[in-house]
Amino acid sequence: MRVAIATLGCKVNQYDSAVIRARLAARGIEHAEFDASADAYVINTCTVTDRADVESLRLARRARRLNPNARIVMTGCLAQANPARLASAAEVDAVVGLGRADDLDRAIIDGGGERVMVSNLRKVRPPIEISAVTPAGRTRAFLKLQEGCDQFCSFCIVPTSRGPSRSVEPRQVMAAIDGLAARGFKEVVLAGVHLGGYGKDLSPATSLEALLEMIAERSPIRRIRLSSLDPEELTDSIISRLAGSDAFCPHLHLPLQAGEDRTLSRMRRRYDTGFYRARVQRVLEAIPDAAIGADLIVGFPGETDDDFKRYFSFVEGLPLAYFHVFPYSVRAGTTAAKLDGRVAPAEIRQRAQALRELGEKKRCAFARRFSDVKLRVLLEERAADGRLTGLSRNYLRVAVDGTDELRNHEVEFQASHVEGATLAGEVVGWPTARAAGGL
Repeated sequence: MRVAIATLGCKVNQYDSAVIRARLAARGIEHAEFDASADAYVINTCTVTDRADVESLRLARRARRLNPNARIVMTGCLAQANPARLASAAEVDAVVGLGRADDLDRAIIDGGGERVMVSNLRKVRPPIEISAVTPAGRTRAFLKLQEGCDQFCSFCIVPTSRGPSRSVEPRQVMAAIDGLAARGFKEVVLAGVHLGGYGKDLSPATSLEALLEMIAERSPIRRIRLSSLDPEELTDSIISRLAGSDAFCPHLHLPLQAGEDRTLSRMRRRYDTGFYRARVQRVLEAIPDAAIGADLIVGFPGETDDDFKRYFSFVEGLPLAYFHVFPYSVRAGTTAAKLDGRVAPAEIRQRAQALRELGEKKRCAFARRFSDVKLRVLLEERAADGRLTGLSRNYLRVAVDGTDELRNHEVEFQASHVEGATLAGEVVGWPTARAAGGL
């Protein structure tokens, strides 16, 4: 049997797809590419935006064209949050929500179970599977150690689609990192839906800071990243912990969502622009060459032209290395869906474009800062132009000529020039596994 999997959305979804693939492989089922003929197609959906919803159904139609007799199974956040929408599509054979791994396996393999199998995750607390990872190339792995969210920001459907916050015990996290090191992985991204909520649900309760202290002391992998952390949960002690250990890459992703205080309040975010700016400045005081990224939403209900001008000006003045821009989409079941002051779609597109252009300028400017600097780079894969590519510790994409033996090694890289937001240069050394300093 051959099964193809398509994944939409965030790194957590990518992790979940890797879990699905590993479970199927353990049953002897072969993986197929999504553009090939397969016996079953699994679409791991996202519901952050309207576009993601539409894309999920488009992929279902595409799968049906590829093999009219295949089973088409929808899972993921859209399946959890709005199963009726997916079940109404003629192309869809089964809709399986999150936390129902056995039901998902049956739906894929033999078409067993009901057509719609979705639990209420606010009442049922399924465990987090930590047995599989999502590799990017062969060198980097995503390790999901937290699931769900209790924040209830007014625009977000995640607390409904993924349930309350729940965590993997620290000893399991460390065992998983040890296992990844044994398999040859050189970098791990600690992923979670709400990473700052890590450990609060455990007994005894613990915290992300305590886990990071344990990782700094014990991890055999010395390139650890955090996937995303809300700014109010980035404490001075966490910053000091990240700055004080070579285990952690100088890279933080701090979702901003809006650069205007009235909008942040309506979003139910737990900080204002002054607090966010202060957190960014504190990080750069402790880790001057750190890459700091952000998520931005444009066109939130009630966002006026003047609001957006203040928003744009605030972001323009921040020393960010990059950011991702998301047009606001109405999510049924969220508080924001009931707010007045909807922004016209054409205006949202214009604002998003303006921010994306600013983001590209910042990305390129950050790369130019390191155009003649030595960096520690993990080389991962060969690009279409034949060069090897990889990431520096501070999240810069690099390109270099070299043989395949350099892949899956952290090397010392000398940048010579910038190609857009990519650094080009040459390999000048092979640092020891735990060399101090460098990026």
